[in-house]
Amino acid sequence: MSKKTRKKSPSKPSGKPLEAAAKTAARASLKTSKTVSVKKSSSKAPAPAKTPLAPILSEGQTAPAFDLPRDGGQRASLRDYAGRKLVLFFYPRADTPGCTKEAIDFSRLAKEFAAAGADVVGASADSSKKQESFRNKHKLQTPLISDEQQEMLKAYGVWGEKSMYGRKFLGIIRTTILIAPNGKIARIWRNVKVEGHAEEVLAAVRSL
Repeated sequence: MSKKTRKKSPSKPSGKPLEAAAKTAARASLKTSKTVSVKKSSSKAPAPAKTPLAPILSEGQTAPAFDLPRDGGQRASLRDYAGRKLVLFFYPRADTPGCTKEAIDFSRLAKEFAAAGADVVGASADSSKKQESFRNKHKLQTPLISDEQQEMLKAYGVWGEKSMYGRKFLGIIRTTILIAPNGKIARIWRNVKVEGHAEEVLAAVRSL
């Protein structure tokens, strides 16, 4: 008598593959939702408004006080020139072509400025040592103030943004300021063109 072959019932599929697939789908869905939420919240905040680097002085205001080192190891302060006219010329860098010409022009007219009751002082962010070398090299007749921390430069509104060959940077904007004997600002020349400038300032000093 032959043995009856039993028919194997089809095996039920294991639940593990289904569970793994469900978890994979859930992770993908979660990842997608995170990506979408990040994109929605990534709006750029408005850029903060630029604040001015220094106050803008105007004629008639009281000149800011200063007390700084100068060439020769001495110091110079605003009170040293009380009761006299004072010309402050701010130049970007010692011993560069434009600054050298400007300083030489003011030195050439030093006696004329003195006869008109005015003192002339140059100022930049160069060190005192460099100022002294600049003065000696070109035999300058004007004291040169060193403001390496830019405190005076900012107080007088001459430290700001400049551009050269498409590059922007902070530095001294060539400026000349005439202070009257009473300590008030009489004239301001901004963005100075060197040629003929010293003569123009001398004429203003004589008329003050």
